Amino acid sequence: MTLTSRDTSPAASQSGPVVFVVDDDASVREALGALFRSIGLAVRLFGSALEFLQGKPGETPGCIVLDVRLPGVSGLDFQTQLSALGIHLPIIFMTGHGDIPMSVRAMKAGAIDFLAKPFREQDMLDAVAAAIECDGRRRRDLEAISNLRSHFASLTPREQEVLTHVTSGLMNKQIAAALGLSEITVKIHRGNLMRKMGARSLADLVRQAEALGVGTPLEMAR
Repeated sequence: MTLTSRDTSPAASQSGPVVFVVDDDASVREALGALFRSIGLAVRLFGSALEFLQGKPGETPGCIVLDVRLPGVSGLDFQTQLSALGIHLPIIFMTGHGDIPMSVRAMKAGAIDFLAKPFREQDMLDAVAAAIECDGRRRRDLEAISNLRSHFASLTPREQEVLTHVTSGLMNKQIAAALGLSEITVKIHRGNLMRKMGARSLADLVRQAEALGVGTPLEMAR
């Protein structure tokens, strides 16, 4: 087993977060691996950006601890590449040669932290904890949106139409007139869609519509 790309924690086979360390210095990789294992985190070590991609991180939760200066593509360019590939793991940069423009670029692109070597172990652990928490929030938000989309897809076309009118602020009587329906029929559709969407109130429904990007009837028709 090599030092460049390997699983260094028994927990890595579980579904918990993984810290992906990408650094071409084997001693740095091993030291970070030992640090993260000491607090029970799963760790995977890579010597280059290419090795990381070949490791197929997929949808594994966690974060990336990434050296700015790597063989081949730089850490900052790799950050851009990861985003283009749809890999949105939070990144903590580390460098022995960092400067303000580099750190600003990294943070603007969404990096969690930018640590200059040598850094305190606690600073790295704090940054990793923040990154893992950030990734957890992002995944929960994505799951919530996915569930909302499934609920919305379960609505009939008429219920979707009524929803757009309801969340536009129209009253039942106005919706009935706009759609050529009786007011009681609108009430039935409204009750059904509220139940299917799992909305406990109009405010809930409006928030759900905003999250889905569903607004006015005109927007719905596009």
